[in-house]
Amino acid sequence: MEVHVTGELEAKLTHSAALQGCSPEQLVEDALTRYFDEEARFVDAVKRGEEAFERGEYLTHEQVGQRLQRFLQT
Repeated sequence: MEVHVTGELEAKLTHSAALQGCSPEQLVEDALTRYFDEEARFVDAVKRGEEAFERGEYLTHEQVGQRLQRFLQT
């Protein structure tokens, strides 16, 4: 697969890769891997939240405010 980027972005990739001791291609691959791993974790967290909500396991706005107040007082 080929990805085309602007000259400015290519320069940033080349510079960052040199600082990290890798190729620009490896830097892009690593960045995409991290992105998709994080996206999968986010989607899973949303799914778990929706399932908890459907089971009635949630806090009201007031309860969240109370917990936050207690947390900030400690």
